[in-house]
This record gives sequence, C-alpha cells and structure tokens, in this order.
Amino acid sequence: MPKKYTTDEKYMKEAIKEAKKAYALGEVPIGAVIVHDGKIIGRGYNRRNTDKSTLSHAEITAVKKASKKIGDWRLEGCTIYVTLEPCQMCSGALIQARIDRVVIGAMNPKAGCGGSLLNILENDLFNHKAIVDRGVLEDECSDILTKFFKELRVRLKLEKALKNASDDIGV
Repeated sequence: MPKKYTTDEKYMKEAIKEAKKAYALGEVPIGAVIVHDGKIIGRGYNRRNTDKSTLSHAEITAVKKASKKIGDWRLEGCTIYVTLEPCQMCSGALIQARIDRVVIGAMNPKAGCGGSLLNILENDLFNHKAIVDRGVLEDECSDILTKFFKELRVRLKLEKALKNASDDIGV
C-alpha cells in the first residue's frame, strides 16, 4: 500500500521535483513551490549558473510566477515549500511578498536565514513575519544536496587531474 502523505509532505514532494530539475542542469538542487487555496501557483528551482544571475534562486522564481498568476505582489494567504532554508535575499523577498507560511525541508547552517544564522522570517522588527515549519521531508531534501556535492567534489577532482595531465604533456 502506498504511503499516505500529509499536505505538507505532498507539496514538499513537489518542491523536491523542482530541485531535481536544478540537479539535472548541474545546479545546486534547491526547489520551491507556492500554494494558495490548495493549488500550486508558483514553481521554481535554482538556476544561478544557467542564467548567470545571482537572483535566480528557487524562491525568487516561484515568487515571480505566483505574483503573476494571482496578479498581485502580495502573496497573502500563500505558503511556500522550499527544500533548503532560504538565504538572506530569499528570506527578505518572502517577507516583502507577505508570504504567510514558510515550510522548510533541510536547514542550512552556513547560509540559512530562516533560523540558522539569522531568522529574518520570524523577526518581530519587520512589518510582516511568517509562520515557519522546519524539517518536512528533511532527509529526502538533505540527501539530494549531499549527493550533488559528493558528485561535484569527484567531478572537480577529475577535472583538476585531467588539466594537470594535459599540462604535463603540453596540450
């Protein structure tokens, strides 16, 4: 019998599908979906290297698409599901967009601003703050990132070895 998922797990699975699109491009596999009234209205995945843009984070893309879909920059009544804790830029954008709830898969102790390094999302000093839920499908979200970075280290090591070999033979 197939596993029954909670609503949060169902939408996090959709965010993971987006992360896999980034993975297929050789990008850090981060994905996000925005849900309003039980429907996905925005999707995004990391495309920084592909687009050659600092702004091409999963959350930013999902916010743009969701805003276009509902015809407003305010995303009140919306929940974003993101596979990795948002950075400072994305956390700020989610607050600016008035996202009500942020559901995070894996935390990011090196750059996360949803509770790890900073907590922009729940900061009482801003005119808006989000409800934050952490650890939804955490292992699955973390595993895809771990696999990506292991493969990246191997690839970089091979590329370095090939470069050294070609330098040695004068190619």
